[in-house]
Parts: sequence; structure tokens; C-alpha cells
Amino acid sequence: MRALLIVNPYATSTTAVRREVITRALASELDLKVVQTRYRGHAGHVAEGAARDQYELVLALGGDGTVNEVVNGMLRVRPPGAGAPLFAPLPGGSANVFTRSLGLPADLVDATGQLLGALQERRTRSIGLGLAGQRYFCANAGLGLDAEVVRVVEGLRVRGRGASAAMYVWAAVRQFCAVTNRRVPALSLERDGLPALRGLFLGIVSNSSPWTYLGQRPVFASPGPDSIPVWTCSPSTGSARSARSTWCGRCSAPATGRLDGTWSACTTSRC
Repeated sequence: MRALLIVNPYATSTTAVRREVITRALASELDLKVVQTRYRGHAGHVAEGAARDQYELVLALGGDGTVNEVVNGMLRVRPPGAGAPLFAPLPGGSANVFTRSLGLPADLVDATGQLLGALQERRTRSIGLGLAGQRYFCANAGLGLDAEVVRVVEGLRVRGRGASAAMYVWAAVRQFCAVTNRRVPALSLERDGLPALRGLFLGIVSNSSPWTYLGQRPVFASPGPDSIPVWTCSPSTGSARSARSTWCGRCSAPATGRLDGTWSACTTSRC
């Protein structure tokens, strides 16, 4: 199988030695070409070329940002239904939300072994993607506070800082407490057949579960009965409260929460 491996050499949780081991293992089973990214957006440009050159398989070794770049690059040339190459992500970032939501191990070597097994058995699966404007997303899209936190962390990474769960927590607390204007929220949510929700400063659209990880602990943005609750803040008072205005993870109906961290069933009988 003719394959292209796109490697982010600055990915948080990989080393040159581990990348070399993985490359050799893949090359033993594939007609493999390897490209290392050199700048922001490079992975997308390389993926575009792979789709044009009719590679059968494109692999991405990096974090969730690398995954999104590669997917969008391929789909710019070959939109859904137009015969894009097979895609295989390998975990190399700090959270690796997408690869873990697919059931791949968090360890790069173990994930590569599982991938090679799937290739030998010709096992593939199709997944849905989210679309925000003209860009697809694999795991989730954030608006307001969530997007601000990602922008801060990306700025720190450009200046040479490595991403970590602690950095994201620090950026979230900083934005929430000192930067974001929670008194005048800028977002509103329009829903078919329902009144618009206004006065929002945070929005998350999830295409996978969990939303993210803090170390090894999953964090769910849309809590269900068995989930870890998410905390929000009231713009009117600035006080922390449990996310009572949320949706049931099973049927998407409104759900209710309690301060002791447990969640009731949804407020309808659809479950």
C-alpha cells in the first residue's frame, strides 16, 4: 500500500528516537514516504498533495491540531464522497482526544501496533465530521472562552513552550478570571423552532466524547448520568455553579445536575 506519513517533529509527547522506531515499523509493512512539517499549516499543504497524488493511505503523527490540518488538507482536494485516501492518526500530542476517542491506545508504540494489525486485516471504519464555516473538525469546536484559551496556548507554543494539561488549566483560569468579558457575553445560540439563547460566553460543539483530557482523566462537556460534571459561570453574578443548562448524553434532551457531582436522567421520558 502506498502511504504518506506526515510527522509533526514538535509534537509534545514524541521524541526523535520513538519517531524513528515508528517509521521503521510502518515502512516494513507499507510503501512509505515520510514528510516532517516545518511551519503552521504545512501538514495541510502536504495532505493536499497526497490527495492529488492518489496516495492510498495518509498517516498523521502529532496532536489534534495536526489531525485537523491533515483532514482539511485532504478534503480540500477530495471532498467527502470523492475518494479521499484512507486516514490513520497516531498519538503524538498532549491530549490526543481524537485518537483516544477512536479507541487507540495513548501510547504511540501500542497505537502503531494496533494500526498495523488493522491494516493487515483490512479493517476500516467511517466516521462523521463537524463543519464550522469552511473547515471540518474531527473532535470538537470551541467558541468564546474555549477558543480564547486555545489561542493563548498556541501563542505560548510559538514562543517555545511545550503544551501540557497544566498550561491549559492556567490559561483557562487566567482568561476566565482576568480577561474574558463575562458581563457582556458576545455569543448567542439560534435553534430551529426554539427561542434563541443569548448572553453566552462559551460554546462547545462536540463530535466525540470525552471533550478533552486532564492527564488521564476524561472531561465531558455534555454530561450524562455517568459523566463528570462540567462547571460554568453565571454572567450576572460571576459565581461558579454546576452546569444545569445542559443536554442528556443519550437523547439530547435537557438534563439536570446536582452539586454533589451526580446527574439525574433527562427531563423527558425519551431515555
